[in-house]
Amino acid sequence: MQQERFWQSSYEPGVPGEIDPAKVVPLVDYLTHTAENYPEAIAFSSFGHQINYRDFERQSKIFAAGLVTRFGLSPGDRVAIMLPNVIQFPIALYGILRAGMVAVNVNPLYTPRELRHQLVDSQSKAIIVLENFAHVLEQVLDDTQVENIVVSRVGDCLPTAKGFVINSVLKYVKKMVPSWRIPQAVPYRRFIEEHQNTPQTDHSINIDELAFLQYTGGTTGVSKGVELTHRNVSANVQQGLGWCLDRFQPGEDVAITALPLYHIFALTANLLFMVAVAGNCVLITNPRDFKGFVKELKNWQMTYITGVNTLYAALLNTDGFDQVDFSKLKLTLGAGMAVTSPVARDWIALTGRPLVEVYGLSETSPAVCMNRLDLEEYNGFIGLPIASTDLIIADDDGNPVPLGEQGELCVRGPQVTKGYWQRPEETANSFTADGFFRTGDFATINEQGYVKILDRKKDMILVSGFNVYPNEIEDVVSDHPGVLEVAAVGIDDEKSGERVKLYVCKKDDTLTEEALISWCRENMTSYKVPKEVEFRAELPKSTVGKILRRELRDTG
Repeated sequence: MQQERFWQSSYEPGVPGEIDPAKVVPLVDYLTHTAENYPEAIAFSSFGHQINYRDFERQSKIFAAGLVTRFGLSPGDRVAIMLPNVIQFPIALYGILRAGMVAVNVNPLYTPRELRHQLVDSQSKAIIVLENFAHVLEQVLDDTQVENIVVSRVGDCLPTAKGFVINSVLKYVKKMVPSWRIPQAVPYRRFIEEHQNTPQTDHSINIDELAFLQYTGGTTGVSKGVELTHRNVSANVQQGLGWCLDRFQPGEDVAITALPLYHIFALTANLLFMVAVAGNCVLITNPRDFKGFVKELKNWQMTYITGVNTLYAALLNTDGFDQVDFSKLKLTLGAGMAVTSPVARDWIALTGRPLVEVYGLSETSPAVCMNRLDLEEYNGFIGLPIASTDLIIADDDGNPVPLGEQGELCVRGPQVTKGYWQRPEETANSFTADGFFRTGDFATINEQGYVKILDRKKDMILVSGFNVYPNEIEDVVSDHPGVLEVAAVGIDDEKSGERVKLYVCKKDDTLTEEALISWCRENMTSYKVPKEVEFRAELPKSTVGKILRRELRDTG
């Protein structure tokens, strides 16, 4: 059912209600344009080394030529990328796209079981993998269709001397490279050097060709490949450009990229978006080393940073972060999990800029809703549906519910996937009869068009017939001065069906269970109050820092 886009009256002045279809181009075209017009602008920075757009484009062409001439791959073939945030990642990615192939982004920390599933399911024929994880690939290779392997080392795109030192330290001092043996593997540097002079002909890309198989995290079952076309992702880049108006200028912006590039948020909001605006992506290879992360931040006058709530919370609690230069900061985006009010409040107090919550999914390239960028304070909403996007709050039959009532958030727009790779039944079940994608999130929308996520369907806790949303519980608990991190989950209860349990990391060692439950009683109605608290040194997280509630539920 079509719904009037009433939320557009709440847009920041100048933000378009529709994107220009003529500007939705194949993703490689953004790089071509930027390299032609801003060849000296810095594209990526890593370990103190920088590469400009001219050299970035040249090396991506070389990588594409190697895929075609050495490996004999064809347009449409799937090529996996199993790399952390190093310069080789964008070079390989654009090489794959330039050759008309499909990029399959792989989490480098996958276990053999997880890697086997993704390579087999995607039918990948080639992979570029960091040497640190080659031993995992070796264990599953015979079960896959992968015949062509490029193995890279962390320092391969750095100057020779510096790269040699970093690679040697990682391998021989820190012992971070387990032994492996894959006879047919080609070293990355050799792969690039051997194709320096190979004739390079770009594949003529159809805008509706697949660009990515973006695998979901698999937290609800087997990981599925989301089919994202050039049109899907390019449309999302245009939606972001329109939302940002003229805040970004070619060659001027520095984007701190701590979330892994294989994750859809960083992939689109950092890598692809920065290429479109000729910006500099500062690649943080190990963001979990927060002392090192803060030390790196002190080297930059950042204008843009993306992250998840736990990352921002950790930065705010890391010594020296208050000494970072925030004078040029234009935009901080938070996604991937709910932003909590204490983190948002502390962020603006320190940086002078709001932490702007956005919402999206792998299936939507990812952005669906964004808060206005002139937001002055945290508002608890995920924002307004962005340009060219239709959104409904639906009941179980896919019909819109009255304004203000809760239901499942469903979305339709040019950024929405056409479905899951080789899973027609799951694809069909994921869309309403009117073509709206079912996100699986409970939400409401108010009269101004602002959307509020209540929680994931699977995470909702049912206490004596009452719906309890973990996001709400966590927001209240995280406001306690003694709490560093918190997760709320539902556990079985004979009397009430389920009860709320908290898992907490302390900021104050003197914090007790009784004090925390008392805090909850003061701030929540009785059925929402947690019945027990378990203190932990750390909480399980995904590679992007999202707390894994399911893992906590499974452990009781």
